[in-house]
Amino acid sequence: MSTVEAICLVGWGAIGQRVAALLKARGASARIVGIAVRDPKEVEGTMPEGAVRLSSPEALAATGATLVVEAASRESVLPFARAALAAGMDFAVTSTSALVDVAVLDELVELARRNGSKLIIPPGALGGIDALSAASRLGLDSVEHVITKPARAWLGTPAEKLCRLTELQEAEAFFEGSAAEAATAFPQNANVAATTSLAGIGMDRTRVRLVADPKAVENMHSICARGPFGTLEIRLQNRPLATNPKSSEMTALNLVRLIENRTSALVL
Repeated sequence: MSTVEAICLVGWGAIGQRVAALLKARGASARIVGIAVRDPKEVEGTMPEGAVRLSSPEALAATGATLVVEAASRESVLPFARAALAAGMDFAVTSTSALVDVAVLDELVELARRNGSKLIIPPGALGGIDALSAASRLGLDSVEHVITKPARAWLGTPAEKLCRLTELQEAEAFFEGSAAEAATAFPQNANVAATTSLAGIGMDRTRVRLVADPKAVENMHSICARGPFGTLEIRLQNRPLATNPKSSEMTALNLVRLIENRTSALVL
C-alpha cells in the first residue's frame, strides 16, 4: 500500500476535472502527476500544481504514476492502456464501451498479467456492481439494464434519428438490444451497459433498454438480475454533472472512492 497515490488522468473534461477537485477538497492521499490531452489549450490555466501535460501514451512511463485513470473517450482506451499496463501501472477504464471487442479485452488482461499490473473497471455511474459480480460466480439466468436520461442528454447521439427528442411529451424507449449493441452505438451515454455485462453474464446476453424522458432531471439506472443466488434489483437516480449532462456525478465519485481506497487502511 502506497502512502500517496501518483495519478495520471487521461482526459481533462467534466469527469477528470471533477475528480481532481474532489480529491483536493477531501485532502486525499493522492497527487495528479500528469494529464494527457491532445490540445494544450484544454489544460490552460487549470493544470493541477506539479502535474505535466502528456501528448502521447509513450510519455506515461516518465511520470512515475502508479495509477492511470482514463476519463476521455473510447478511442483513448487501447493506446493508453497498452502503455500503462506495459509499464507496470494499473489502468482504470471509464469508457468501458472500448472493451466490447473481446480481442481488446483479452489483450489488455494478458498484458496486465504479464507485467504485474491491473486493468480496473470502476462501477462508473452504477452501484451494486459488487453484488452483481458476486452473484455471477454461481451463474446468472438473466440481466436487464434500463437507462433513462433527460431527453436533452441524448442530443448529439443516434437517438436523434430514433425519436424526436425535442418534441417528446412522455418517456420513450428508443432502443432495445444487447449491451454490446448499446455500448457501441451510444459510447458516451451507455458505457455502464458494458460495465454491467462485464460484471454479470457478458455483452451479448445482457439486455439493455434506453429511454429518453423529457420530464426527468436525473439519470436513472434500473438493473434486474436473476439466477441461483436469487434476485437482485438496483435502482439509482444520479444527478448529471453540471458541466456534462451525458455523465453522472456518481461516475466521478466512484473514481474518487477507487483512488482513496488504494491508500486507505480501511477499504469500503
